[in-house]
Amino acid sequence: MEEKILVPALGESITEATVAKWLKGVGDTVKADEPIVELETDKVNLEVPSPINGRLEEVKANDGEVVKVGSLLGSIKKMDIKSEETEIKKITPTTVKKESSKLPVDTEKIIIEAEKTLEVDAEPKIFEQSTKESLNEEVPLTLQDEEPLILSNEIDKKNLREELSPAVRKIVSENKIDLKKVKGSGKGGRIVKGDLISIMGKNPAPSERKIKYGPEERIKMTRLRLTIAKRLKEAQENAAMLTTFNEVDMSEVISMRKKYKDEFKKNYGAKLGFMSFFVKASVIGLKNFPSINAEIQNEEIVYKNYYNISIAVGTDKGLVVPVLRKTDEMSFADIEKNISTIGEKARNGKITIDDLQGGTFTITNGGIYGSMLSTPILNPPQSAVLGMHNIVERPVVINGNIEVKPIMYLALSYDHRIIDGKEAVSFLKIIKESLEQPQRLFLNI
Repeated sequence: MEEKILVPALGESITEATVAKWLKGVGDTVKADEPIVELETDKVNLEVPSPINGRLEEVKANDGEVVKVGSLLGSIKKMDIKSEETEIKKITPTTVKKESSKLPVDTEKIIIEAEKTLEVDAEPKIFEQSTKESLNEEVPLTLQDEEPLILSNEIDKKNLREELSPAVRKIVSENKIDLKKVKGSGKGGRIVKGDLISIMGKNPAPSERKIKYGPEERIKMTRLRLTIAKRLKEAQENAAMLTTFNEVDMSEVISMRKKYKDEFKKNYGAKLGFMSFFVKASVIGLKNFPSINAEIQNEEIVYKNYYNISIAVGTDKGLVVPVLRKTDEMSFADIEKNISTIGEKARNGKITIDDLQGGTFTITNGGIYGSMLSTPILNPPQSAVLGMHNIVERPVVINGNIEVKPIMYLALSYDHRIIDGKEAVSFLKIIKESLEQPQRLFLNI
């Protein structure tokens, strides 16, 4: 009996996919629900599991082929898969002793002499094998006195101190030169100043990537990367995009996290991060300015009275934006747990179509990569996106006095067709006030 492998439903508006790679080959045995082929869609990569236990009989769509929903990928021949049991033999000390007693008298004398040799041997050995090994018997290695290890950096320091001149030592220290790559021209192979100068004057070698792939590389874009490029270009062309900026003093949030992070993790099993504060602050702002949570459909504005926050996550395959649903009904702990879950799924390639749909507002954090300031691009059909950046200690004037505060720059990009400048600036001001006075988040004001 053969079972067909079909392209599953891929989500709303997705009708085709590309066969990324087969995880099993023809003739391989597979278990039910075991991934056998990976498909690449416009939004995510997904694995198609085996419907039954059996053997992969046929492949109808090869790697790189475009397949439609419901089309045939291959077939599996049903068969029983019995688990293989491996018998493990236990060797007890009694067994070993018994076997040893059967050794010839001459062999026992050899063992005794070997043990005496070990006692008087002046040279310490890390691992010593018994003479029994010569008799093809399996005996464990015996740990003897260990010789002290000398780390490579300790060797380098010793060389610097004892063998190199002060001038050479200085050049090595300042330029972090690896002495192992320097051939000394002095007496007895000693490294002299001229050797280092000649090394430093050489042209740098080509990059490893250039050596491996040549001056240029041409790699076909994945469907996900093509879709990202298309959507971002559409966002620029179709929206009247504008960005407004503000800055926020993160002192109170940092203090609160430091004070309660251990207790928070103990009670809820989740790490208290920054993102939960920004999600809560965004929900307050969105409730006050409904147009920022709205979208344009044809000639209508659709106001959404639910708050599904999309969180941008960078992966090896590109940017994905999974969704936290009903964030207005979530606690700080729920938000942190869900962020951790979707982030892990995205990085492991386990994100689904459902995880990416239904967002009403996006938050992106370029600060984790060191970004000071940026103008984030809209995530259509949404009308606004909030950009977080790195936290840097900066001098600020407070009541006429200069103080150093941990400052983060905020950016709000928005569609000017339905969001006025006044609304955008006021929304960002609410975010700022909520974070500088985080107790407001618990009072929902």
